[in-house]
Amino acid sequence: MNIVQMVFWFFVAILILVTVHEFGHFYVARRCGVKVLRFSVGFGKVLFSRRDKQGTEYAFSAIPLGGYVKMLDEREGPVPESEKHLAFNNKSVGQRIAVVLAGPAANLILAVLFFWLLLVVSGERGVAPIIGEVAPNSVAAAANLEVGQEVLSVDGVTTTSWQQVQKQLLRRLGESGQLSFTVRYPQSDLQYQSEVELNAWLRGAADPQPLAGLGITPYIPEVPAIAGQVLEGSPAERAGLQSDDKIIQAGNTPIGSAQDWIDYVKARPDQTFTVRIERGGQVQNLSMTPEQISENGEVFGRVGMGFAPYEWPDEFIRHWEYSVVGGFIAAVDRTWETSAFVLMSVKKLIFGEISTKNLSGAITIAKVAGSEAENGWRSFLRFLAALSVMLGVFNLLPIPVLDGGHLMYYLAELVKGKPVSEKVQVVGYQLGLVMVIGLTLLALYNDIMRL
Repeated sequence: MNIVQMVFWFFVAILILVTVHEFGHFYVARRCGVKVLRFSVGFGKVLFSRRDKQGTEYAFSAIPLGGYVKMLDEREGPVPESEKHLAFNNKSVGQRIAVVLAGPAANLILAVLFFWLLLVVSGERGVAPIIGEVAPNSVAAAANLEVGQEVLSVDGVTTTSWQQVQKQLLRRLGESGQLSFTVRYPQSDLQYQSEVELNAWLRGAADPQPLAGLGITPYIPEVPAIAGQVLEGSPAERAGLQSDDKIIQAGNTPIGSAQDWIDYVKARPDQTFTVRIERGGQVQNLSMTPEQISENGEVFGRVGMGFAPYEWPDEFIRHWEYSVVGGFIAAVDRTWETSAFVLMSVKKLIFGEISTKNLSGAITIAKVAGSEAENGWRSFLRFLAALSVMLGVFNLLPIPVLDGGHLMYYLAELVKGKPVSEKVQVVGYQLGLVMVIGLTLLALYNDIMRL
């Protein structure tokens, strides 16, 4: 994925989500009788625009990193007497609250629709959470988890795939207290309870990996060492290796799996050895010399080949299908869970339970957008749904300049019976702006450090 494609898909994602967000504000404002002066996708100079019969200008602006809806408002300039009833500031508190909530609500509705489409069309697939390795002296070892066990639940929540195990473990980042597991052995219906005490688990870790932090490696079936793609001009091609060749021995070492071959090659840069292969039922010997690669201070060998596609055995795959109604209910539940997780993460950031190094900005979003688009429309749609939830929830935080800040002022007005003073609002907006800019710069710094 080159930079141009990455940037393209980043802008596609931002434009979709921002347009939907601003359309929420626009639609409800119109329904509440507010005159909308401009609906702009993007900021800065207007590149092109058109007006409707109600005088609203629909614009596409030069900087496609956001958007806005400009409404008639006496606080922003003089309003003719004949149009004062159309001004946003003259609407009831309830109507102003509805307009403010509409943007985040539109993002959450979009997430539900995307999740719903994915669940109905594709269902869900996951890998059974069977333990492959347990690191000595790890949290998992202290919990008496063992190789071959299947994790049935974490903290009482059912986990039928590794994705669900990860989700539950992410909720415990930075926490202390008891972590519980329900497990079973292969071909057994007996269930066992395991518990371990956490102490500020992975608190302060940058880019924490819950399974690695627990000391667990998921079980992966051995992939046979059968050649797939052989790169042109690579050591593998020069040695005469072809697609569908089965590698059975390297030097004096038997090769039983793809991992055996990877380990053997990586340990022998610039070293020539004999490779025994099986091709069309016949055994042949080839001579191969891996090229030397240096990466992040590590030197290893590489021969330039991939492995033939391998299908996981059915017993390790979980598959769920949804009806139209069932998919909608699951999509609402998925959106609710994601929203709760975002709020929980914000709380943990504030209280120092997870590191601010985990904040990500535009560069990370662009990288993920490009990667998910490369994986296909389903992956990209799943990414958009998750990002839409994050955008909606983040905008509801009670920070002036965000929708949640406006909502906070309007709720205060509802309680007091009169608007919050202009002076308090201005100071609040200034502090909010500093906070948002500070978070943006911190996220950008983290992005650059990850590069």
